[in-house]
Amino acid sequence: MEQNTLRRAFDLLENDAASLDARRLAWETIVDGNSKWVLIKGFPIPAGYNVSEAEIALMLPESYPTTQIDMVYVSPALSLVSNAPIGALCTEVHDGRNFQRWSRHRTAINQWRPDIDDLGSHLSLVEEWFLKETKKNG
Repeated sequence: MEQNTLRRAFDLLENDAASLDARRLAWETIVDGNSKWVLIKGFPIPAGYNVSEAEIALMLPESYPTTQIDMVYVSPALSLVSNAPIGALCTEVHDGRNFQRWSRHRTAINQWRPDIDDLGSHLSLVEEWFLKETKKNG
């Protein structure tokens, strides 16, 4: 999808847009139902999965960035090439398509810090979740 055809239903915070652009990721902002979403195209998926890249979706809470971004949604659905199961997954429809919801959350030792954390730090967490699953089950 070319940059000029990407949807921008709302503006991201400047640091969030800069973080995505620095990663050279194509992204869109949409409103689906009553929720704001960031769709990130061609997100790199580590070795050990059925695909090398996917589209990921992140829901931005109404009070973001005071409130944390939670979980990640992936299309197409990820599976491990080892066929080992991945826990805490379900399918949800967003933007008229199926996304696999990864129910992963911050912990007491990596709590959301509204004055520091942002879309970029959440993407780093998503990368960690994907990698951790390959080490656990791959």
